[in-house]
Amino acid sequence: MPSYPVANIDLTALQYNLQRVKQLAPQSRVMSVIKANAYGHGLVQVAQAIPGSDAFAVARLSEALRLREAGIQQPIVLLEGVSSEDELQTAAEKSLSIVFHHLSQLELLTKAPLSQPLAFCWLMVDTGMQRLGIDAAHVDQALQGLSQSENIIGPVGLMSHFANADLVNDSRNQQQLNKILICAKNDNAVAISMANSAAILSFSGSHGDWVRPGLMLYGVSPFEGQSARNLDLKPVMTLTSRLISIQQVKAGEQVGYGGDWVAQREVCVGIVSIGYGDGYSRQLSNVGSVMINNKTASVLGRVSMDMIAVDLSDINTVSIGSEVILWGNESLAVEDVAKQAKTIPYELLCQISERVKREYQRG
Repeated sequence: MPSYPVANIDLTALQYNLQRVKQLAPQSRVMSVIKANAYGHGLVQVAQAIPGSDAFAVARLSEALRLREAGIQQPIVLLEGVSSEDELQTAAEKSLSIVFHHLSQLELLTKAPLSQPLAFCWLMVDTGMQRLGIDAAHVDQALQGLSQSENIIGPVGLMSHFANADLVNDSRNQQQLNKILICAKNDNAVAISMANSAAILSFSGSHGDWVRPGLMLYGVSPFEGQSARNLDLKPVMTLTSRLISIQQVKAGEQVGYGGDWVAQREVCVGIVSIGYGDGYSRQLSNVGSVMINNKTASVLGRVSMDMIAVDLSDINTVSIGSEVILWGNESLAVEDVAKQAKTIPYELLCQISERVKREYQRG
């Protein structure tokens, strides 16, 4: 019997989703976003499984260094850039690419005596999200400074990020795109990267030179009310565990911490080996559901650190050791569980802890 809980990662589905990106944006190159441990799927393993990516994007230097240590040769882009001369020097030594999003980073670049110049770098433009990026009024000056720096070789692209791409046909998406296009108007050769998963799927006019798929690579829909299957995406992660106890709870008895759930009748209760210590959201207390023997079982009471209780009353031929699917099959997608928890699939995937074993398979 394998160790539980376990996240089964289907690398064939991952590769299929990358091909889906290329079908949707055939004129664009692909910068696969694998930050946050590849959205919980395993940073190095995911990178190794999709060598067809033209580049990879991570948030922080530590993630990029792990990829280089694992032998990943593709360009690696640091979306948050660097914040010190030491980090800048390390990025140069490891042939990493920087996204410059603040004037202080540009000043750092001009002062640092790098061992070798940086290549494939980007300037982040604030087109309306008000998070990271250079104001459009300063873009020309910033691009000129980067192009004249001896620490940069090759062209510098323009990058921005949609705030509302998951809202299809929202006018703000076109407004943001227009801003970055205006910034690039004086240089037709400058590369543009704007489109995330939602924009790749619904806003072809934003694809530009480079698209940045994240969530869709992992087979998850970025749109509320639209399933991955409808988008022709294949879920990559199936999170499973097993029953470790079964008992009868009489009417009036309480289940779990705080007695938040009280049996209204005699109920067969199963205990599943998973909890918030594994990253299973505590927000699923009393509202979540799981799948056992192709049937739905409700989560009873509070999610604890290592265990949850579920209602087995309608489950046939169940026993200790029976497999429990937390999400990932056709009947219980991670998007469905996210709705139950009143959160987004990103959070559920990213918070799966290291003590959950990842098992990688093809098909």
